[in-house]
Amino acid sequence: MEIVKVTEENIHDAGFVHSESWKESHKGFCTAEFVSRHTAAAQVEYIRSEIAKGKDFYMLVDRCAVAVVSIQNNLIENFYVLPDKQRKGYGTILLQFVIKECDDIPRLWILSNNQRADSFYKKHGFAESGNKKQLRNDLFEIEMILRSDG
Repeated sequence: MEIVKVTEENIHDAGFVHSESWKESHKGFCTAEFVSRHTAAAQVEYIRSEIAKGKDFYMLVDRCAVAVVSIQNNLIENFYVLPDKQRKGYGTILLQFVIKECDDIPRLWILSNNQRADSFYKKHGFAESGNKKQLRNDLFEIEMILRSDG
């Protein structure tokens, strides 16, 4: 098992992980048409655009790509683990790695309806900062920061 930086040589693997995980996590509250647009090829282009904006992407590989994450300064984003690889410790390994890559206090945003992410991050020392972004009437993003005792 290793954590590697996403490059042009492995970006298609990262795009596949991002696509499969994103579709699974959003299918319950986004339209099927919107979800279907998040193909592996589309996510490769998305990852390329994020890298062009200065974000570093990393991928956890255990015989095959199983998880991706991006970081810029202390902001953790694009954290996805393949649906069939969740709850096997991969997310914890990648989160511990990316926390060490942060320049300052690690922070991230989760969707208000994502209870699994909320529980996962709280278990690893994150807490709500109080900052929120309204996305629609019934959905918003919640900022979480790593507690100093985390």
